[in-house]
Amino acid sequence: MISRRPRKVKIAAPVDNGVMHPSPPLTMELDQKFVAVRRRHHPDCVVCGSRNARGLQLAFTRQADGSVSASFACDPAWTGYSGCLHGGVIAALLDGASTNCLFAHGHAALTAELIVRYREPVATGRPAVVRARLVESTRHLHYLQAELEQDGRVKATAKARFIPRPTASEVNPDGKEIVL
Repeated sequence: MISRRPRKVKIAAPVDNGVMHPSPPLTMELDQKFVAVRRRHHPDCVVCGSRNARGLQLAFTRQADGSVSASFACDPAWTGYSGCLHGGVIAALLDGASTNCLFAHGHAALTAELIVRYREPVATGRPAVVRARLVESTRHLHYLQAELEQDGRVKATAKARFIPRPTASEVNPDGKEIVL
């Protein structure tokens, strides 16, 4: 029997010469699906959950190229060193953007790896924008890239790998119902 490798699919990833691969066009239907997937799988998320009163409650929007973006006020409440956004908050923003990008493509998945590169401090008290795009998907892994930009400069980037989210029966073998 011949073993088959998972099929790789490139999605909306610019190549070195700047040419974009095709991506599904932004439609009202896709936007509604994006919001529905997020509400179903992530209502309590500390980054984007609408039900989490203590969370950041970022409102990600799907872009025409399949990426997502959200603005963030960089409130001083999230300070690490004086005047600087905490690095853990930056990592959470990049991870949340990647997760929402997967939602925009109809996937609910878990972070398997997040590699963050902090390029410059992110100032508190000034707005920033976080973006993510899906680079590649296979049956068992999704590869994403994210960035946080402030004052027109990329302050942090991330490369992420996500695994499909297990079903309730895979997580809870005793048969008790849990919400995933």
